[in-house]
Amino acid sequence: MKKLLIFVLAAGAAVTTISPADARGGCGVGFHRGPYGGCRPNLGPGPVVVGPRAPVIGVYYGGRGYWDGSRYWGHRYRWHGGWRYR
Repeated sequence: MKKLLIFVLAAGAAVTTISPADARGGCGVGFHRGPYGGCRPNLGPGPVVVGPRAPVIGVYYGGRGYWDGSRYWGHRYRWHGGWRYR
């Protein structure tokens, strides 16, 4: 019985002294150790891709013209406190 108790205590001590593995291995945030010991970037979902925004009313877009909310116009001028497109 004493041998079993010593074995259980030794196994418990061995389990408590084991530390969890550090996957980064000193490479920093976003990197991990590769098979040959070099730092490699973590593969994830990839970069965030932002598409073009919707046109803003009254802004000039090169090669198109001014956007008035429904179509592009080549020229605009002030008229009664606002803009008039032609």
